[in-house]
Amino acid sequence: MSVNSTDTVNQDLEPSKSRARTTGIVISVLVTAFLTFDAAGKLAGVPQVKEGTQALGFPPGQALVIGIVLAICVVVYVIPRTAVLGALGITAYLGGAVTTNMRVEAPLFTHTLFAVYLGVLMWVGLVMRRPALLSVVGIRRN
Repeated sequence: MSVNSTDTVNQDLEPSKSRARTTGIVISVLVTAFLTFDAAGKLAGVPQVKEGTQALGFPPGQALVIGIVLAICVVVYVIPRTAVLGALGITAYLGGAVTTNMRVEAPLFTHTLFAVYLGVLMWVGLVMRRPALLSVVGIRRN
């Protein structure tokens, strides 16, 4: 009898794990879509992107380099086996975005911290897909 009840408990836990994983995938897809759109604008040389890059104090031609770096990080993030490495690269990229916006004294909550919001969302999605990551940072034991 206890074996049956244990199986029932395990079956009850699986749907919540599956929902959490699905939610993590949805969050990751949304973050990836946003970053892909951002990289595509930089890679395509859209005039508004070049103007924005120049307004942040960079030469307009640097938009292409920034787009290449972001695109590489996103591709590495999308591959399941290298997702954590990609997330680290994107985190570094977003840190640069925060610093750049702070330097030009952009509005704090809407511009400067937007990269922080996006980074936190990215990591939440990744952890929901891979709960074992919590043990890596010491939040949960295996």
